[in-house]
Amino acid sequence: MTKPATSRNYGLDMIRVISCYMVIQAHAGEFFFIGNGGKITNTADAYWVGWYNPVCITSVPLFVMISGFFLFPVTNIPAFLKKRFSRILIPFVLWCIFYALYYYAKGYVDLKTTLTNIANIPVNYGAEVGHLWFVYMLLGIYLFAPVLSPWIESANRRSMEYYLVLWAVSLCIPYIHLLTPGLWGETFWNRTPMLYYFSGFLGYVVLANYIKRFHMAPKRWNYIVGTILLVAGYAITTAGFISRLQTEQYINKLALTWGFETINIAMMTTGAFLMLKNIQITNPDSPFAKLLIDIAAKSYGIYLAHILILNAVHSVLNPRLNSAAVKIPLMGICAFVITFLAVKALSYFPKSKWIVG
Repeated sequence: MTKPATSRNYGLDMIRVISCYMVIQAHAGEFFFIGNGGKITNTADAYWVGWYNPVCITSVPLFVMISGFFLFPVTNIPAFLKKRFSRILIPFVLWCIFYALYYYAKGYVDLKTTLTNIANIPVNYGAEVGHLWFVYMLLGIYLFAPVLSPWIESANRRSMEYYLVLWAVSLCIPYIHLLTPGLWGETFWNRTPMLYYFSGFLGYVVLANYIKRFHMAPKRWNYIVGTILLVAGYAITTAGFISRLQTEQYINKLALTWGFETINIAMMTTGAFLMLKNIQITNPDSPFAKLLIDIAAKSYGIYLAHILILNAVHSVLNPRLNSAAVKIPLMGICAFVITFLAVKALSYFPKSKWIVG
């Protein structure tokens, strides 16, 4: 007997596409509050960043949740790693090399530095292109997936909730550090304190699979709880940034409430996932549905390439507009559309999967 075809979850496609856009808009905001040497430029434009960027920061953990949603079960470790690493690692390395050569072509670095940057790709980046940090983190999750898979598949609801509660406590540690520098065994000779093994991006993977197993069916409470989490998390994230904008001088201090491993970002991420996961499209043959799937399929390539196009869009739009209130979303939209079109064009070339994923 043939198994019926599984209907596509367009909500997950929507999350992927929205996250892809939000990454670009978040990076568009960086032009308006980060100065030389990581110093903060406390201007009216910086306040607009404080209002716009908090929601956009959820893009990265949402990407992790989507990746984690489809990771399990892992039944054949070599086949799993080969499939995941070839799709992620090869385009990543090629783009690292491209960015290193681009910096050289623009005259930002000399040939020796360019060759050193390329040689350093196994260590960290191929040039100073900050958004590429995400790929190393994602590869780490893939490496751990075969270890985690048996538990994800067999754990009961209480076991997963046990993990998630302790993970939620670990997300509060950045704020507890404001009161005490060391917590639960933290010292300079011990970098694995009590909740170390419950912390990090792995929590988003577990959260995605917890929702998948126990809360995937559409329920009215999804939207109520999702809205509350989204609004409350946004309020904390925004208030933290704007209030610290007047006192902090460097980005690493200012962006405390922007941390991916903070409780407020996890609240917004969870809220957005709950509200979007069950979006339905009645006509899968509609142009909108086809476009949505196309953008979702090319989201990794868009992520890798967008900085190059965003910089160009900024150089064109920034002198022509006054307020960041207009510039940030307009730059985000333009860079998103142009990058998608560029990646789509690349996808027609032979062996393009090694470039765009």
